[in-house]
Amino acid sequence: MRDIAEGARTALGLTTTKPHYFFFRHKWPVRVCHWINAICLAVLLMSGLNIFNAHPALYLGSGSNFEHPVLALNAMTDDSGNVVKGTTWIAGKPVNTTGVLGASRVDGELAARGFPSWATLPGAQWLAMARQWHFAFAWLLVINGFFFFAYGFLSRHFARDLAPTKADIQHLPREIVDHARLKFPHGEEARHYNGLQKLAYCFVLFLLAPLIVATGLTMSPTMDAAFPILLWIFGGRQTARTIHFICAFSFLGFFIVHIAMVVLSGTWNNLRSMITGWYVIRKGGDHG
Repeated sequence: MRDIAEGARTALGLTTTKPHYFFFRHKWPVRVCHWINAICLAVLLMSGLNIFNAHPALYLGSGSNFEHPVLALNAMTDDSGNVVKGTTWIAGKPVNTTGVLGASRVDGELAARGFPSWATLPGAQWLAMARQWHFAFAWLLVINGFFFFAYGFLSRHFARDLAPTKADIQHLPREIVDHARLKFPHGEEARHYNGLQKLAYCFVLFLLAPLIVATGLTMSPTMDAAFPILLWIFGGRQTARTIHFICAFSFLGFFIVHIAMVVLSGTWNNLRSMITGWYVIRKGGDHG
């Protein structure tokens, strides 16, 4: 049995010979929850954009102020009713976004669409189906989140691995500069998250995730009837919708940066650690 285990580790590049060694970085609850979250967030974003396309504008307050939207994705037509231009309005200022936002091609023809078909789920404008996708994966995300938070607190994963220390805060300026220069931790420093990583994960887990769930619930008339305080907290359903939209794109921004850091700091090593749990430290500083 030991020979089989050693053979599997060798096949994965997890040998104990110099100049590198391996350690078990992520336990199975972290890995499983990570991949469920990744799938859920991808489906939620794309189905959410399809839902948004049903009325591609954002407002503040309890009602829709059509004259003063915070954001609006509009299509302009000619005298014959043909779509000729897509425009994004931000705080009353128009930006030509033809082909991407406001108007994009469907079956070769320019059509009025807030977000293009390649960014939505389903691709066609199908509100009922998009809502079913969205609600199903939203509840899956919430259930997965409850499990992950329970594990994180009970196992002290949050306190041990994610809570920033005084030293992390003191070294934060250096970490920001190092990341900007694409200089990543190596050797023993790569065994643990640095201060910048901890703050980013804490922001997503303890602020962004609860906020996007709470604003999503606030847009539900059923939840508003059961918990009317939600409307008071967020200042109305339209404000909640706008915050929900901002949170969604904050997740997208985090995802893009996260993937970039994974690739730049060692694609295979990072993927392996989130699939098998094993992370390799190379003495020369290469983690790939």
